[in-house]
Amino acid sequence: MSGFTLRDATEADLPEIVRLVRALAEYERLLHEAVGTEEDFRAALFGPNPRVFCTLAEVQGRAVGQAIWFYNFSTFTGRHGIYLEDIFVEPAHRGLGIGAAFFRHLARRAVAEGCARMEWQVLDWNEPAIRFYRKIGAQGMDEWRVQRLTGEALKTLASG
Repeated sequence: MSGFTLRDATEADLPEIVRLVRALAEYERLLHEAVGTEEDFRAALFGPNPRVFCTLAEVQGRAVGQAIWFYNFSTFTGRHGIYLEDIFVEPAHRGLGIGAAFFRHLARRAVAEGCARMEWQVLDWNEPAIRFYRKIGAQGMDEWRVQRLTGEALKTLASG
């Protein structure tokens, strides 16, 4: 990997992790939804039982991209998988192969750990990302629809 390195995030990286999450949210036109704080990320990534992980890309010692991921599970295969929650590379550093390196890094981890698959979502308008995903061999699963409970609907269901 020329010009950049990948490494696991540490607790000292929290300000950069939050900065990059907000940059992704802005790119996706969802900045108003990016309410996670450093404390939220500290608990999730570095608490007693981390359930989510972050890999950073650095250029000259500065974080310029990240992949945030966790393990999921397939009842059909009976095996874990890796779910890539977010991947982001700052626009000025795109074209260096960082995105491909993130996917390669996670694919190697999945294979080494016996995971059945890797999955992620992409916004339907993000054509450059979709083209990249097709290029690396990913298949769209258009027949599946994401469902989500948040806010009052989540609280109402929980209290019933």
